[in-house]
Amino acid sequence: MRVRLSQKEKIFCACFIQNGNAYLSAKKAGYGDKSKEEGEHLLCRQEVQKEIIRLSNEMEPFVSALAKIGCQRLAFGDVSDAVYLLYANGLQKKDIAQLDLFSISEIRKPKDGAMEIKFADRLKALEKLETLKEETTSSVTSLYEALNLGAKAIADKENEH
Repeated sequence: MRVRLSQKEKIFCACFIQNGNAYLSAKKAGYGDKSKEEGEHLLCRQEVQKEIIRLSNEMEPFVSALAKIGCQRLAFGDVSDAVYLLYANGLQKKDIAQLDLFSISEIRKPKDGAMEIKFADRLKALEKLETLKEETTSSVTSLYEALNLGAKAIADKENEH
């Protein structure tokens, strides 16, 4: 008998493939104060494991596309919000949440009270984009070659008769 997952359990699975954290996933799914225990318990259930694997397999092509988009954002993205953060005083948490800080790889506040922001390496992002492009081109070429060889084999077989 196949056990169906509740809506909360489905939300837990979807969150878990995004963050890999059972506690946070259970919290986002609405398990409240028992999120830590429920998250651990859910991961032990076979139905939940199967759903996580199914969702992960469905997301694989999408994740590749997201990786490419992320590299593009790092290579060509705007850093003005990060610079604003550096010079702004008294920002509230809600204000910071509105900023695009994707290109930041590290923020430090040394003892002198200043703020140091380290940005992602744009050159590495460009290199990764080129690698992704080559991999895509290579797989398309491989598919084309396989189709071409298949067509040639069919033609050779027809010529034998």
